[in-house]
Amino acid sequence: MLRELRIENLLLIERAELAPGQGLNVLTGETGAGKTVLAHSLDLLMGGKAKRGIVRPGAPEAWVEGVFDLPSGWEDDPLLAEALERLPAESGEIVLGRRVSAGGRTSAFLGGRAATAADLRLLGGRLIAFYGQHEHRRLTIASAQLAMVDGAGGEPQERRVGRYRKAYGEHRGACEELSDLLDRDRTRERDLDLHRFELDEIESAALQSGEREELESERERLRHAEDLRQAAAQATECLTGDGESDGARGTLARASQGLAGARGFDSGLDSLIDRVESLSLELEDAGADLARYRDGIEADPDRLTGLEERLEMIDRLERKHGGSVAAVLAHAEQCRSEIARLEHGENREQEVRELIRGLEVERSEAAAELSAGRREAAARLASEVTGDLEALAMAGAVLTIDLVEHDDGPGPNGAERAEFMLAPNPGMDAMPLRDTASGGELSRVMLALAGRDTGDRDRVLVFDEIDAGIGGNTAAAVGERLNEVAANRQVIAITHLAQVASRADHHFAIDKDSAAEPATAGVKALTGEDRIAEIRRMLGAGGESEAATSHARELVASRR
Repeated sequence: MLRELRIENLLLIERAELAPGQGLNVLTGETGAGKTVLAHSLDLLMGGKAKRGIVRPGAPEAWVEGVFDLPSGWEDDPLLAEALERLPAESGEIVLGRRVSAGGRTSAFLGGRAATAADLRLLGGRLIAFYGQHEHRRLTIASAQLAMVDGAGGEPQERRVGRYRKAYGEHRGACEELSDLLDRDRTRERDLDLHRFELDEIESAALQSGEREELESERERLRHAEDLRQAAAQATECLTGDGESDGARGTLARASQGLAGARGFDSGLDSLIDRVESLSLELEDAGADLARYRDGIEADPDRLTGLEERLEMIDRLERKHGGSVAAVLAHAEQCRSEIARLEHGENREQEVRELIRGLEVERSEAAAELSAGRREAAARLASEVTGDLEALAMAGAVLTIDLVEHDDGPGPNGAERAEFMLAPNPGMDAMPLRDTASGGELSRVMLALAGRDTGDRDRVLVFDEIDAGIGGNTAAAVGERLNEVAANRQVIAITHLAQVASRADHHFAIDKDSAAEPATAGVKALTGEDRIAEIRRMLGAGGESEAATSHARELVASRR
């Protein structure tokens, strides 16, 4: 249901707000007053292209915004999931917006956030079904006609559609898996050889976590072995002496001996003597350790060469498989998994072939059941609509619904497509509705369909001058039918006939002020005497005509 429609600077309208209600809403006004603004605004909310010159002269941009109730069950539709994620949590409404600049550029908005025209086409098409003299997109699209037939089948047909789509999806998934397996067959041996070679290369390397750091440290030590030995030897001589001098150790020993005779006379000096003796012992240990280091280090060209080769191999594997030893080891595990899968590919291929054969039977059974339900629903729907057309000024017209099998077998929506066929006059051959019917005929066929349960209850029905070219009793019949269709849904009709307007639950009128520069139109809700006056105007009479006023009252009263 459309709760609010806000329009700014669109054609003649500077600013307008409409709050349509449940049931039948009509928009009336004199010819040229701008009734088509509503049609333009709704088409923009449905993602339609902005027509040239729709921005009010002198305005920088036009703006249209529609607030709709969020239909139940939408959150379960995968096609809508991404768009609905932009809405506030637990939101019960959805706001679509469209802005058109004076230069013709457009912007789309969903829930106050930037969107695309494609988003509006997806969501707007689920919220509004628009039918006018040149807008019959839903009725003339083959998939929509098939959906109407299924909708006419009620809940049993809905279950059949669900069963078929499930079977079709599972069969398609299995066929895609088989195709993938067959493609892999052609490259299986090549892939096996590659994975086995890479796995053997990694396993032969026997890599260890942290190995690189240890190897690099040892390599640096071997590369500078002579420098390290000389440094250790020089330090050892400085500490322990070289035969000609005592070194630091001898000097420190003499200091300790000189202090020994003074121990016991002053506690302050005693602590310093202890420190000197400790340093002497530490110096002796350090000299011994340096001597051992000096004697133990030596150049090993063969070991250095081995380290260089090992590190080069690790570098090569890391470059090939991810940049680290951990990545190389992970790639080895992936190779093992792929080898196992490829070696057992033939078994899986046979399993999938058997699965496909079973799913083909299930899909065929579901398609046959779905087709039988469609034949029954199509015959009933066509008969009922044909019966309604006579009351809608199409006496003798016959609607039939052909179910045509697909040449290439069952598709996503079943084994057939639906084609609505219309013979507008007796003795004429039935032809596809989209090719033969005039705008008014299409609108009236749609009105006849709208009164049936065709699975379209969540959409707002909009009829743009459905009454064009009719009058008298036919206009009254169209008004009555619109009223019936709107009994449990929201319908918006743009009309110029009093017989239709008098049936409305909510009446809006558009009035143009031609004296303004530029001309301006406004929209207001009509009640009471204002509504009587508008219907009298639609009857072609002035305010002084008591007969027209009485007739207008009778028309309004006849609805109750």
